[in-house]
Amino acid sequence: MAEGGWTLGIESTAHTLSFGLVDGNGLPYPSISDTVRPDKGGIHPREAADHHKEKAPELFARILSDNDLHPSEISSIAFSQGPGLGPCLRIGASIARGLSKKLNAPLIGVNHCVAHIEIGRQQCGCDDPVLLYVSGGNTQVIARLEGRYRVLGETLDIGIGNMLDKFARAHGIPFPGGPVIEKLALEWYSQNSEHSMEGLELPYAVRGMDLAFSGVLTAALKLVENGKPLGAVCWSLQEHVFSACVEVAERALSHTGKNELLLGGGVACNNRLRSMCQIMSNERDSQSFAPPRMYCIDNGTMIARLGWLEQGAGRNTPFAMSAIDQYLRTDQTPITWS
Repeated sequence: MAEGGWTLGIESTAHTLSFGLVDGNGLPYPSISDTVRPDKGGIHPREAADHHKEKAPELFARILSDNDLHPSEISSIAFSQGPGLGPCLRIGASIARGLSKKLNAPLIGVNHCVAHIEIGRQQCGCDDPVLLYVSGGNTQVIARLEGRYRVLGETLDIGIGNMLDKFARAHGIPFPGGPVIEKLALEWYSQNSEHSMEGLELPYAVRGMDLAFSGVLTAALKLVENGKPLGAVCWSLQEHVFSACVEVAERALSHTGKNELLLGGGVACNNRLRSMCQIMSNERDSQSFAPPRMYCIDNGTMIARLGWLEQGAGRNTPFAMSAIDQYLRTDQTPITWS
């Protein structure tokens, strides 16, 4: 029997509404999620918020029934306070406040980006990694220093996941586009014995310790427009942008003296990115970790895990301080837990 009660986590930063749990010992349980998948175009924040509002009762009922729990066994409620899409975050916060009041359970607002780090650390057993955080709205290289997770490098324009989705959408590939790009790239690579970049060159995304993907996107779209095979451009696109991310991550490892690299975010599901990180880490006598894919994508369990950690360190969120912050930075959250 787990000590204490259960922590419920509510994730609502963007396209996914997710409820997850950790038990009284902080052990995670699979999330119950539902994702907006528009027929055309990208994610509309208001439509996503309406989706979250509609799906919340069903998902809450399912997370309880799947784990044979009664609502009274929920002892605390954690939610994504930011960063993310404002309308979506507000729905999640409203749900969390309502449940907190109804169940008389403390409320903990947490940092979505930090939650990715902590669920990865828990799942992979790494101690003090450099995090390569690659998702739809975020691309950051992060390391812990003096009680905070510091951003050592980040995208200067759009997140890598958004860039991949925009490229996919331009070619009739529905959201999420990343997995289809990965599939097309692998198919082209497998069917062609010569893997030359000649004629498939793209701008390199590294800007010092930062990254920039808009120019790469424009150039990749132009290649297809000029007659290059879509699969070949998908391969080139992945090779260029993943190499850029791995280069900055390697530089962060060297700068900090750390020897663990941890992947997080939805794009961390990509097998090519995982293998590139593994190769780089092996070459510098370091280790590369990637959590199970269910914990790379946005999920309520990572929110519950960070809420459990923060509450264990003595922090709750009063209702008066529970407003969302859609521009919340990774390095704004003090690390008060071990």
